[in-house]
Amino acid sequence: MRYGVLGDIHGNLEALEAVLADAEKHGVERYLCVGDIVGYGANPTECVARIRGLTSQIVAGNHDCAVVGRADVEYFNLYARDAVLWTRDHLAPDDQAFLRGLPLSLLVNGLTLVHSTVHEPDLFGYIESALAARLSFEALQTDIAFVGHSHVPVTFFYEQNGDEIWYSQDAEIPLGDFSKAIINVGSVGQPRDDNPQAAYAIYDSSLRTVTIRRLPYDVEATRQKILAAGLPEVLAARLLLGR
Repeated sequence: MRYGVLGDIHGNLEALEAVLADAEKHGVERYLCVGDIVGYGANPTECVARIRGLTSQIVAGNHDCAVVGRADVEYFNLYARDAVLWTRDHLAPDDQAFLRGLPLSLLVNGLTLVHSTVHEPDLFGYIESALAARLSFEALQTDIAFVGHSHVPVTFFYEQNGDEIWYSQDAEIPLGDFSKAIINVGSVGQPRDDNPQAAYAIYDSSLRTVTIRRLPYDVEATRQKILAAGLPEVLAARLLLGR
């Protein structure tokens, strides 16, 4: 089975459509989503509709939660808070009910899906160090987890025999016979690794490989929509830089 794993779409319809076209070309059979469908971008309704039409295997991100009052917006920076409030005003009640009903973590065919950390999914912390990875590995009930939230693609590995944790930012990830792995699939709609191209992952369960795909998309169209919507200008500017 070839899975397309998407995360941190953030209302960026142009990036999402580019990713889905690429996934189809590469034989993706099933989709998984690690959250933050909305926030920052000007097409939350369209992105929610597109993801709802693709899969039911979706977990909630912190922006998804904040838009519907499941997370405190006061913990967001000023630009993110403005985007959350704008999104809240532009989503239909049915879309809000959908986001409100999303789980924080999910098990799918031996895979764990969570937006932030496995051990504390409700606190929306980050897995950016060996210590944070260890805490999530200790809570992980499956061999593989897919996460998002940091907008930076990175894979953490745990080898039980040597009790070792290490990481890789390679695009081609052979999972092999290691004990466990936590794969951050990067961001479809707002990359932050100094690469402005949209990111997503393809997981091949037969080959036990993960590939991080990067795609160009119409960034200028997305920027103009953000500006026309009256969202903070910085949300448009950062798309050019991937940070």
